[in-house]
Amino acid sequence: MLIYNETFIIDDAIADEWMAWIKANHIPGILATGNFDSYKILVVLDSPNEGITYCIQYATDKIERYSDFYYKHLERLHEAHNKQFEERFALFHTLMEEVD
Repeated sequence: MLIYNETFIIDDAIADEWMAWIKANHIPGILATGNFDSYKILVVLDSPNEGITYCIQYATDKIERYSDFYYKHLERLHEAHNKQFEERFALFHTLMEEVD
């Protein structure tokens, strides 16, 4: 199983607005690509960063599905997020593989 992880560090002042937008727009947009089978939202409890740190993890079974998402959809989806929350967050993403 492959996990595409997005880690967002969000200003406290926009946390509720951000979460509502993520659930209504960002996650459905990613799932609509057809490249992921499920997702989960996590909050980092011991983050050293100011604000709130969230991870959203999307599961897929094949590297080809992730590659399709990465090359055809990722930029568009992140641009929409950047436009909505410009300069009020930090984002990094990683690809992980389940070992056990």
